[in-house]
Amino acid sequence: MNPNMKVQHGFPEDFLWGGAIAAHQAEGGFLEGGKGWSVADVEKYVTDPTRFSYKELNFLPLERIKEGMNEVDSNLYPKRRGCDFYHHYKEDIKEFAQMGFKVFRFSIAWTRIFPLGDEEQPNEEGLKFYDDVINELLSYGIQPLVTINHYDFPLHLALKYNGFADRRCIDFFVRYCQVLFDRYADRVKYWLPFNEVESVFRHPLKSAGIIQDTLTDEATTNQILYQVMHNQLVAAAKVTGILHEKYPQCQMGCMGAKHTNYAYTCDPNDVLEVQLMGREFLFPLDVQVFGKYPVWYWRKLEELGVTLDAPEEDFRILAENTVDFVSFSYYNSFVTSTRKDVELTAGNLHVGGKNPYLPSGDWGWQIDPVGLRISLNELYDRYRKPLFIAENGMGAMDKLEESGSVHDPYRIDYLRLHIAQLKKAVEDGIPVFGYTMWGCVDLVSSATCEMRKRYGFLYVDGDDLGNGTYRRYRKDSFYWYKELIATNGENL
Repeated sequence: MNPNMKVQHGFPEDFLWGGAIAAHQAEGGFLEGGKGWSVADVEKYVTDPTRFSYKELNFLPLERIKEGMNEVDSNLYPKRRGCDFYHHYKEDIKEFAQMGFKVFRFSIAWTRIFPLGDEEQPNEEGLKFYDDVINELLSYGIQPLVTINHYDFPLHLALKYNGFADRRCIDFFVRYCQVLFDRYADRVKYWLPFNEVESVFRHPLKSAGIIQDTLTDEATTNQILYQVMHNQLVAAAKVTGILHEKYPQCQMGCMGAKHTNYAYTCDPNDVLEVQLMGREFLFPLDVQVFGKYPVWYWRKLEELGVTLDAPEEDFRILAENTVDFVSFSYYNSFVTSTRKDVELTAGNLHVGGKNPYLPSGDWGWQIDPVGLRISLNELYDRYRKPLFIAENGMGAMDKLEESGSVHDPYRIDYLRLHIAQLKKAVEDGIPVFGYTMWGCVDLVSSATCEMRKRYGFLYVDGDDLGNGTYRRYRKDSFYWYKELIATNGENL
C-alpha cells in the first residue's frame, strides 16, 4: 500500500450535513412581492393519484393550464402555498440551526426575480427576499446551496416561447443567472443550474416550459425534447463560464436523478437493457462533466430522426465550461428487464420494475440503502469529481399526536440505513462532501401536489387543501438527525 494513501475512517470533519427544499413545493407567497406565474402554479391537486399515469400527472395540456390561470383563489393548487416558507423562513432556519445544519439547499423562484422571465430588469422585492434568506442562514453559520431553476419555469416563457424549445430562453436564463451571481455570489459558494437536468424527458413542462400540445407525435416530441435538452446544457455551460470568470471563489455543480437499476435476470438482454437505460439518464451529466456528448449519442439522434439546431459555437461553450462537482438525488432503485411480465412500482416521478428483495414505503417506492453506496461508487468511477447527495428521503403518512409529538421511526430507519451506506462509500474513498435530506420541513409533493406525503424533520400543520395552522412541530427524527450531526455521522 502506498504510504501516502490514507484510509478515511468516518466522515471528514468538514462534511456538510443539512437539508433541502424547492421554492415551488415549500415557499408559497403566491403572487406576493411582485412574483409572477410559474408552471407550478397551475398544477392541480390530484385527489386520487391511482387514477392517473405518471405521464398524465407530468404532461400538462394547454386546457389545464388555462383552467389553473382562471382559478386564482382556488385551494386546489397547493404549490401556491407550499408550507409557507415565504412567511416562516426565519422560524424554519432557526430550527435547522438547532439541528446543527451546516448547509441548506434551496431554490430561487425565477418568477420572483423576473416575473415574466423575459424582462430587462429584475424585481427588487424578490431579490430582497433571498437576501434575507441567505443572510439568515449565514447568521447561524449555515452555508447556502442554491438551485437556480427547480421545476418552476416561468409560465409566460412557456406560453409565449414554448420554453427552452426556443433558443431565446438561453439568453433569458443567462440574464437571470447574471443577476443572481452579481447579487449573491459574495455569500453563496455552491450553485446548481437545473434540478435533475435529465427530467426534460419525464416532465418537460416542469423542467423546461414545454406545452404538451406541441408534442403532437413521436417524431415531433423527440425533435423538441432533444433540442430542449441541448439548449439547457448550453445555458448551463454559459452560466458556469460566467460564474468561474467573475466569481472564481464559487463552484458550479450539475444535478441529476440517480435512477439505479438492476437487471431482473442474468439474461444478457436484461443486462444490456440496464446499461442502455443508465446512459440515457446520465448523458446530460456526461456533457456537463466532460464538455462533450458521449460517442453513442449521435447514433441515437440519427435513429430518432433528430437534427439539432446547434451552431459550432455551442460545442466550444460546452467544452470550455465544465462543472466542479456532481450532485444527485437518490430515493430508490428499480429492476429492468426486456420481459413484459415484471411487476411495476412507483419511484421518483416515474415507474420501474419492482424488486422482490426490497421493502416498499407508503407510496410504493422501494427502500434500497445499498443502492446508494452502489450509486456513489458508480458515479465517482464515471466522473472522478467530488460528489454531493442533494436529495435523499422518505415520504410517509405521519401522525401529529395530541401532545404535539410525531413518532416517525420508519424515517429514522430509512435515513440510518442510507447514511450507514454513505459512510461506507466515504470509507471506500469516494469524495462525498455533503448530504442534504430532502424536504427537511414538510412540503407539497412534486407530482401529485399532496401535503400528506411528508418528508420532513418538522411537521407542518396543513392538509392537502390548505386547512391548518401551519405551525411547525418537531418529529422524533429531528432529534435523531441533531445527534447524528453532532457526532458527525457516528451515532447511527
